[in-house]
Amino acid sequence: MWGRATGKVLAYIALTKPRVIELLLVATIPAMLLADRGTVDIVLILSTLFGGWMGAASANSLNCVVDADIDKVMKRTAKRPLAREAVPTRNALVFGLLLGLASFLWLWWRANLLAGILVVITIAFYVLIYTMVLKRRTWQNVIWGGAAGCMPVLVGWAAVTGSLSWQPVVLFLIIFFWTPPHTWALAMRYKEDYKAAGVPMLPVIATEEHVTKQILFYSWAMVVTTLVLVPASGVIYAAITIVAGAWFLLMAHQLYRSVRGGAQVKPLRLFLQSNNYLAIVFVGLAVDSVLGLQTISDMLS
Repeated sequence: MWGRATGKVLAYIALTKPRVIELLLVATIPAMLLADRGTVDIVLILSTLFGGWMGAASANSLNCVVDADIDKVMKRTAKRPLAREAVPTRNALVFGLLLGLASFLWLWWRANLLAGILVVITIAFYVLIYTMVLKRRTWQNVIWGGAAGCMPVLVGWAAVTGSLSWQPVVLFLIIFFWTPPHTWALAMRYKEDYKAAGVPMLPVIATEEHVTKQILFYSWAMVVTTLVLVPASGVIYAAITIVAGAWFLLMAHQLYRSVRGGAQVKPLRLFLQSNNYLAIVFVGLAVDSVLGLQTISDMLS
C-alpha cells in the first residue's frame, strides 16, 4: 500500500514537469531583484515563487491532459503519467484546474491582483492557444507558443511593483528569442518522434540547414536583446552577458557550419548548453541587481 501511495504521489508530481518549472522560477527571481534593485525582499520572492510554481504546475498538468494521445506515441514522453495511465484523465484535469485557481488566489493575496491576472493569462495561453491550437497546426508553434514561458518575468516584476515597465518586456523578449533555438535543437534530435505524433516542428518539415539557419537568427536576436538591458544594469551584468553571448553564438555557428559541411551533428549539445546560457545571464543579472552598483546609464550621464 505504501508503494502504491508513493507511486501515485510521484505520478502527480510528474504531471507538473518539475524540471521545466525550475527554469521558469530561475527567470522570476532576477526580474524581481531588478525591479527592486539593491533590495532583497526574501518573503515576497518566496511567496511569488510558490505562486508561480503552482501556476506553471497547473499549465503543465493541463498540457499533459490535452497531449495524452501524442505522448503515448513519442518515445521521449511515453513514460508521462497519462501516457502510461498512472493517473485518471479526469483527476489530472481537476488537479490542473485547482492548481491554477490556487496560484491566482495566492498571488493576489501575497503580491497583488496584476500578478494573479498575469499567471491566469499564462496558463490560458499555454493550454488554449499553444497546446490546443498552435502545436499541431503550424511549425511556428514554438515561436508564438513560447510566449507562455516568457511570462514569469512579467509576473515577478508585477509582484514587486504592481505595474509593468520596459525592463520586464526586454526580459520577456530574451526568453522569447531563446525558446526557438532551445526547442528546435531538441526537436532535431527527436524529429522522428514528432513526425510520428503528427506535430509539425520545424525540423520535421524543413532541412537541417534551414533549421540551423533559423537557430542562428534567433540566437543573434536573443544576444542583441540581452544588451538592451545593459543601461539599466551594472558592469557585472554587462560583462557576463557579452561573454556568455559570444560563447552561445559560437556554438550556434558551429552547429550551422557542421550541417552545411555535411558532418554528423549533435544538436542536443546546443539544447543542453542553452539552459546553461540562460541561467548564467539571469544569475549575472540577479547578482548585479542585489549589489545595486551604479548602473551603466548613471555612469554615462
